Parts: sequence; C-alpha cells; structure tokens
Amino acid sequence: MLNEIYSETKENMEKSLESLKRDYKTLRTGKVTTTILDGVKVNYYGTPTDLNQVGSVLAADATTIVINPWEKNLLSDIEQAINAANIGVNPNNDGELIKLFFPPMTVDQRQESAKHAKVMTDNAKVAIRNVRKHSNDKVKNLHKDKAITDDENKKALDEIQKITDSYVAKADEILKAKEKEILTV
Repeated sequence: MLNEIYSETKENMEKSLESLKRDYKTLRTGKVTTTILDGVKVNYYGTPTDLNQVGSVLAADATTIVINPWEKNLLSDIEQAINAANIGVNPNNDGELIKLFFPPMTVDQRQESAKHAKVMTDNAKVAIRNVRKHSNDKVKNLHKDKAITDDENKKALDEIQKITDSYVAKADEILKAKEKEILTV
C-alpha cells in the first residue's frame, strides 16, 4: 500500500521534471533551435495549422532557421504568422524559402534567458512539493483510518520527504546545466 504511494509519488515528480525540460526548449540559448517556432500557427486554407505541418523547418546553422513550404503559395501566410508570433526576428522571403536570421545573443539577453530558466525551475519545484502534499495526505488518511501504525506513518512521511528532496535536487542540477548552456558564449 505504501509502496504504491511511493511509486506514484516518484512517477508524478518525474513528470514535473519532464515538463520542466519541455519548458526549457522554448528558451533561446547560444544557438537557435526550431522549437522557438513551435507555437507559430499558419492560416492554411482557413485552418490554423502548426508551421511544421506546412513545410520543413530546419536550423541551417547556429543563427539561421530555414523554412521550406510544401506549397509556394503559403510563403506570405507563413511570413505573416512569423511576424504575428513576435519571436524577435523578421522573416526573409526569397520566393522559394523563408530564412530567419537570429543575431548573436547579448550578455543581457543571456542573463534574461537564465532568469526565465530559474522561474521555470521554481515552478517545477512547486509542482514537486504539491505532489509531496498529495502523497502525505494519502498517508495521513491511511493512518487516520487505522490502516497503518504510528511508526509506519512517520516512516512513510520521512520516505516521501526523502523522495521530494531528491527530485528538488535533480531540478537544481537541470537548472545548473541549462544556465551553463545559456551563459556560455
């Protein structure tokens, strides 16, 4: 019974870390990634469609993204969608492809990006603590219903706290690695 609570706690805390890693993909680091365009929707015959569904999106180098639409008549729609998304660059349309040239990040932009990473990590830690609270409540209910003894109750709460501490430490390690990636020129 308690082992089920422990494994569920670990599983949910792991999901919080996976969500944090997904959030990090939206941050700009030293080199540009195509995930910066994940939220861009193109008007595809009246239907808002993800950009990667109407053409290929590739990172040509550390500062350039190339978009090759499958239908050339979509170039202006893609251009409008990128402008509306306000990602910080203007699209260059050469009649065949759209190229996005990202300037190298300034020190201030890097520090701002690192701050966003810290906020995302703090949110993940809050989610981890919420999982701990939920698990502790389950244990306390078992104790209240006399399904477990006082000693088992205390051991279970201690074990949940150990699990929580380990996942908070993992979140901090992930943040350190991301900050290093962002701040390295």
